[in-house]
Amino acid sequence: MPTSMRIAIIGGGAAGFFSAISAKTHFPQAQVTIYEKSAKLLSKVKVSGGGRCNVTHACFDNQELAKFYPRGGRQLRKAFEQFNAKSMLDWLKKRGIETYTLPDNCIFPKSDDSQTIINCFLQEALKLGIEIKTQFPINAIEKQENGTFLLQSLTQSVEVDRMIVTTGGQPKKDNLSWLLHTIVDPVPSLFTFNMPQEDIKKLMGIVVEKASVKIEASKLIADGPLLVTHWGMSGPAILKLSAWGARILAEKSYKFAVLVNWLHETKEVELRSKLEEIQKIHGGKMISNLNPFPMPNRLWEFLLEKYGISLSMRWNELGKKNTNKLIELLLNDRYQVEGKTTFKEEFVTAGGIALEEVNFQLMESRKIRGMFFAGEVLDVDGVTGGFNFQAAWTTGWIAGKNCGNVNE
Repeated sequence: MPTSMRIAIIGGGAAGFFSAISAKTHFPQAQVTIYEKSAKLLSKVKVSGGGRCNVTHACFDNQELAKFYPRGGRQLRKAFEQFNAKSMLDWLKKRGIETYTLPDNCIFPKSDDSQTIINCFLQEALKLGIEIKTQFPINAIEKQENGTFLLQSLTQSVEVDRMIVTTGGQPKKDNLSWLLHTIVDPVPSLFTFNMPQEDIKKLMGIVVEKASVKIEASKLIADGPLLVTHWGMSGPAILKLSAWGARILAEKSYKFAVLVNWLHETKEVELRSKLEEIQKIHGGKMISNLNPFPMPNRLWEFLLEKYGISLSMRWNELGKKNTNKLIELLLNDRYQVEGKTTFKEEFVTAGGIALEEVNFQLMESRKIRGMFFAGEVLDVDGVTGGFNFQAAWTTGWIAGKNCGNVNE
């Protein structure tokens, strides 16, 4: 590689910075420049995890880790052999950043402050001599006869030898058309469910730690904590379901019904047996005063009223009809969804550069030599829990490691 090698990173987000750091680490003589269209750098890192930055997930088996990606999992399986969750933790530790793991295996910096990660990247970029240009949108590229690329903005053009595109999730297909590759139509991947007609919204703030949610008339199901909000439902169970069902739910125009099992994986047979036991032991107690399930009392009372079971009824007065109602409300509670809410700064999409046009061993385009991709510009997305960042770290590291080795 000539000492004058010019490497352009298109995008100043998580994948962009990590690509730049990797490129400069592996090719210290290269001129590495980040081009960011906005005035902000690392904006998704800033807001991730409620401002704490969920850097990755404590899953250290590459095969298992790949299963958390609705799109791109098969391609990432091999990529994780080069750089995975442990690799990222080791990288951070070498730079003095300690992390901790929550019971749900999400990993955060011990500072509980995303600025810790941002500062680390900025300092690393400064130390390595990476140039950063903000408010510099690239909207066209041209591969020239001599093998270089001409990057064009509205006001100027830049000639570079190699480029790594890390522009992040885009809400519209046209936003990626300048990349000269097949674009899988982007649709929102992580979003919450809006339920404007459902009274459960009045319980906003309530959390059930273990629930499962199914899209009615489909095989789509996800589990985990469920949060009731003032617009409907959120939490990991809903976000996972939105990721796996991203394309199907988009086709439904975000109008569908969900069935909630408030008792997670409890089946009808075991629940019926438990209810019979409660009626025998606590038959004289009012149903509203004895909530035998792991859910807040406000939710318990709401469900009883929703299905017409009197709060003053006693357990030994339940009868067969109300027992069946109780089983239905606990295991198949139905809600109508009429729309979605996405997180503006944390917007994640399914869609982007078609995976068959990228060599994941190198993260290089199969169509245009010297052009690489990393991060969410690819048709790769993970469920909530640090997986999207891990995909950014992995693909960014591989792209940076290989971008100076291209032979025309």
